[in-house]
Amino acid sequence: MIPSNTRCAACKHLRRKCPSDCIFYPYFPSNNPQRFAYDHKIFGASNISKMLKQLPEHQRAEAANSLYLEAEYRVQDPVYGCVGVISDLQQQIQTTQFQLAETQALMTFSKPHQPNEDQHQLQQQPYPPQTFSSLSSEQIGVEGTTHSFLNNTMLHQSPPLPGDH
Repeated sequence: MIPSNTRCAACKHLRRKCPSDCIFYPYFPSNNPQRFAYDHKIFGASNISKMLKQLPEHQRAEAANSLYLEAEYRVQDPVYGCVGVISDLQQQIQTTQFQLAETQALMTFSKPHQPNEDQHQLQQQPYPPQTFSSLSSEQIGVEGTTHSFLNNTMLHQSPPLPGDH
């Protein structure tokens, strides 16, 4: 039941009396008028009302929150809206995963190893340079990605030969 002297933000925005069974009252409080203003601008009051009425009461609050967030991001970014935010977050996740893989690869190849036959054979060869580009994606831990850091970084740089300046 709605108190007789208060109107919800939706009814205030629409300049109408708030009926006792107002669908907007529980989800658009009068102390937050911007919440309904965004929703009204993007979806329209009639569409919001229809969407809320189609849902069971226990899902309406979550739907009103979702509508508000979608409308707010659409107002901030008219082209991409919340999809732009999701896309940015996915890009940040991919970048962070790649940086983690780079760091793990560097840590793996910079650890001191116990001597074994493979290292003994490598010690007999004169300063073999090994780049990340010669490693497989499974060895690095990143599949389907390339990065100039991996292609240009040398794990072992050979010391200058006599006569080189």
